[in-house]
Amino acid sequence: MADGLESESRKLLGRLRDTMAEDAAGQARLDKITHLTADSMGTEVCSIYLFRDEETLELCATEGLKKEAVHQTRMRLGEGLVGRVARTGKVVNTADAPSARGFRYMPETGEEIYSSFLGVPIQRLGEKLGVLVVQTKVKREFTSDEVYALEVVAMVLAEMAELGAFVGEGAALTARHTQPAMLRGGTGQEGTAEGHIWLHEPRVVVTNLVADDPVRELERLGAAIERLRVGVDEMLAGASADAEQLEVLEAYRMFANSKGWRRRMEEDIARGLSAEAAVEKEQSQARARMAQVSDNYLRERLHDLDDLSNRLLRILTGQGSETGATLPADPILVARNIGPGELLDYGRQLRGIILEEGSVGSHAAIVARALAIPLVINVARITTEALNGDHVMVDGDQGVVHLRPDDTIVSAFRDKIAMQAQAQERYASIRGKPAITTCGKRVELHMNAGLLADLPSLTNSGAEGVGLFRTELQFLVRNKMPRRTELVAVYKRVLAAAGERPVVFRTLDIGSDKVLPYMKPTDEPNPALGWRAIRVGLDRPGVMRMQLQALLRATEGRPLTLMFPFVAQYDEFRAARAEVDKAVAIERKLGHVVPEKITVGTMLETPSLAYASKKFFEDVEFISIGGNDLKQFFFAADRENERVRRRYDTLNVSFLTFLEEIVKRCESTGTPLSFCGEDAGRPIEAVCLAAIGLRRLSMRPASIGPVKSLLMRTNLDALYQVICDARERGDQSVREHVMEFMRWQG
Repeated sequence: MADGLESESRKLLGRLRDTMAEDAAGQARLDKITHLTADSMGTEVCSIYLFRDEETLELCATEGLKKEAVHQTRMRLGEGLVGRVARTGKVVNTADAPSARGFRYMPETGEEIYSSFLGVPIQRLGEKLGVLVVQTKVKREFTSDEVYALEVVAMVLAEMAELGAFVGEGAALTARHTQPAMLRGGTGQEGTAEGHIWLHEPRVVVTNLVADDPVRELERLGAAIERLRVGVDEMLAGASADAEQLEVLEAYRMFANSKGWRRRMEEDIARGLSAEAAVEKEQSQARARMAQVSDNYLRERLHDLDDLSNRLLRILTGQGSETGATLPADPILVARNIGPGELLDYGRQLRGIILEEGSVGSHAAIVARALAIPLVINVARITTEALNGDHVMVDGDQGVVHLRPDDTIVSAFRDKIAMQAQAQERYASIRGKPAITTCGKRVELHMNAGLLADLPSLTNSGAEGVGLFRTELQFLVRNKMPRRTELVAVYKRVLAAAGERPVVFRTLDIGSDKVLPYMKPTDEPNPALGWRAIRVGLDRPGVMRMQLQALLRATEGRPLTLMFPFVAQYDEFRAARAEVDKAVAIERKLGHVVPEKITVGTMLETPSLAYASKKFFEDVEFISIGGNDLKQFFFAADRENERVRRRYDTLNVSFLTFLEEIVKRCESTGTPLSFCGEDAGRPIEAVCLAAIGLRRLSMRPASIGPVKSLLMRTNLDALYQVICDARERGDQSVREHVMEFMRWQG
């Protein structure tokens, strides 16, 4: 890069810094920036377009175009060359703009006399703020150095916008992080909550964007990178043998030693940026690339670079995780993503959780469900939009976040919370009563659990027992395999807390979306259909045997009920049942007390098991339908895939017919049958499951009250007739007719 260009760039950035320091209105600053940029780059035109809303760009300042077009000229995202830059996040550089693809002529601006066009996105950490444009009358393509220089200016503009430099009368931007925002995501765990934001990783704020002494900034950057390298090497030296963790740390080391990464930041510093601003510019560009990459491996590597940039920024600014902020009394946790162990550290003090990423089957979602904390996932921009202490309302039922809500939203949301509280009081009055329908049928309601913290809900919810205790959570929240003695202690406490109520322990269900941090990950194209659950237990029986021994010892002679997950074939159940018999024989040989009775069942999560031989149904002591997995395999729609998981309906006639066939097979052999999954906890779905013959349902504790209330007011015989009539008519779903029946029932 030529010294002259570097010198000009530093001069321009110095002037921009002076402009920011002036006591001027936001519009005056915007106007001065366009004048300074056009003058420095030797162009007749410089224009700044900013987003008015997510889909609309507005001309907010210009040097060279008609002044009367400012705040009047608007375009949709993707419209014209400016809209194209905004939509793609990529530079448009053309010598002949009118003949370029997508050109839109805007006569009110007077731009028809200008041929060349250079537009660069104004963006910060993946968030699109607008477009910066320069134009000239002479037909020419701008050089790579000129493109680079304009990108540096755009980055400074983005940071100035973040710091509120353009707020004021006449300007396009309102103050950042002050306006109400409704952000949509997906439901990870139902429920509603109101509170104040607590950022899991506090944001680094860069205030010194421009530096006068590039030599000093290069030294600061070099020293920070060296500290970063040492830190990564220390993490690698202390890492466990977990391949996945080592892979991430090796990627960190690769980036920390990347000459290209460092060279780009050094070039930014030579242009006049501070070391911090150079790091954040590189991070913003990585975030922008991340949004356009569909390949999972590349996205993960860009995530690694993003994390590394955050570490480098914290070294340069001294802004660590300890910011002096205190956890609010009603914390709503915000994070890009979070592991189960970190989430459990916060515990039940959290009112709600909002994640920028995540999935319905992620470890965080599993823990959130266990703790009954409302969770909204895939909320774009939440980590950059929210600030510590911001007022927020979380609607886990609808997958919506109301950030800094206005009075109207607050009033409506609090009404919803109050109605839910009133309903809970009503449910409390029936807590000790059995769920008996108006037609006299008894339905058992059990709860799902996975943590010791769940077990007080046994009494509070009115559950008749634990229909599913997920034993994998004790494995997921540790960095190493738990010892048998630790598991014995946990299982003893579970049984003690349950008292006389039954507990069904599901053996270790790992694989698919639940990967242990200390086990070597498997490279599978479709993990949900791969090496998981009982398949892992039978192929690597050491862990299964250790867990079975822990369960047997924890009972201290009392009855034990356990079931195996993801059994697809009768032979798998027989092999797993044989492992139980072996474990009992070993315990007897060692002189340990064994349970007075052992009941062994299986989860039915694959359609294949529904068509197993009659001998299987006679041999197994109980079956629990795992609705979450069974439904995704039945409909060939991945529940982790937001694009398709909502395309099917539980009350689809074909699915209900399939479930009813399972009910009839179990009735013919006298095999106890239950249904476990999210649908069991949805009142409308639950009464339909009961109507087709399922008399035992297991769900999250908070759902027991609503489900019991509706069951006690429903005639299952009449509801079953509604389902049969819909089936006879050839309807795809019974939902509409069931809802009509419910309204008729009152």
